[in-house]
Amino acid sequence: MIDDFFKYQAQTSPHPLALEISYAEGSYIYDSQGKPYLDFVAGVSANTLGHQPKRVNEAIKNQLDRYSHVMVYGEYAQKPATELCKLLASHLPNPLNKTYLVNSGTEAIEGALKLARRVTGRSQWISCHHAYHGNTMGSMSVMGYEERKQIFRPLIPDVDFITFNNEADLQKITTKTAGVLLETIQGGAGFIQPENDYLVKVRKRCDEVGAVLILDEIQPGFGRTGKLFGFENYNMVPDVVVMGKGMASGMPVGAFTASSEMMDLLSHDPKLGHITTFGGHPVIAAAALATLQEITESNLMEEALEKEQLFRKLLVHPLIKEIRGKGLMLAAMTESPEITNQVILECHKKGLILFWLLFEGKAIRITPPLTISKEEIEKGCGIILEVLNNIK
Repeated sequence: MIDDFFKYQAQTSPHPLALEISYAEGSYIYDSQGKPYLDFVAGVSANTLGHQPKRVNEAIKNQLDRYSHVMVYGEYAQKPATELCKLLASHLPNPLNKTYLVNSGTEAIEGALKLARRVTGRSQWISCHHAYHGNTMGSMSVMGYEERKQIFRPLIPDVDFITFNNEADLQKITTKTAGVLLETIQGGAGFIQPENDYLVKVRKRCDEVGAVLILDEIQPGFGRTGKLFGFENYNMVPDVVVMGKGMASGMPVGAFTASSEMMDLLSHDPKLGHITTFGGHPVIAAAALATLQEITESNLMEEALEKEQLFRKLLVHPLIKEIRGKGLMLAAMTESPEITNQVILECHKKGLILFWLLFEGKAIRITPPLTISKEEIEKGCGIILEVLNNIK
């Protein structure tokens, strides 16, 4: 299978890990030889409830027995999608009450950007240096990392960049600005949290000039930071919230939510302002609904904060300079990218899955399933410390 993997499947890097997967369950992934790997990455924050969560799997199977795809998005009333959107609205603050379901986080970003232009009639977008919002052309246009996008230019024009947590830069948000797009916690840049009421101040500036504030919750969302959405930690409400990744426990999904007044603008002048064939797919929506029910009906969110403290207590070592992030969206920062590479690759050999961040080479990604046990956290951290102790 490995030979065919390299021969027939397009790759994203010259040296993928190429682990040959047999099955996965709970917090573990097993290779074709039966070797277990403790998963501290959760499919890059996607497997919110671990691997093969019973409630989600049952929802998928039950929906498959009823119907799968029947019509393009928005034409037929389908129970899983309708119930999902209704439950989301009940857990979001006003005026976030209407959701557009799509297939991925980057598609949700595209829809949110279009919505900002439709609402304001303006063209300019503001994003952040070192931001990552996806890899389609619109999402890449607001990516704040020139090295990754230069070869694909020209991209969408009229995008300006500010520095996350830099209050002076907020003056770049003007009456020409259609939308300001921020990650609630910067992911690829190194799990950087907003400081000194930064998001409150961005909210105030957007209100002053009539710009739409979009928060990218693709990674922090669905309980990972101890709240259903990360922005709930920072005493403000965006105009549009974008979600994906962990929304359906590993199934492909995305969505953006705004007020009814904003979202209804996509249905006219022109009609079909945003369309998708498979968005809101009933099987995927059933998985997302079950995921949201499990998160909101359990103690997983408050436990995420307890597990964060356990990670911080255990991962004390001279080669770890700090632990960034919140809840189970953590990054252990080492002295150099070389040390980080060595830790990730050596831990992989010892049966622990860690991963990199997109732009910050010194960061070790730690984003396990919310369902990971404290015993599994202790086991994995023991492996990390063992590897660190052997680094010269």
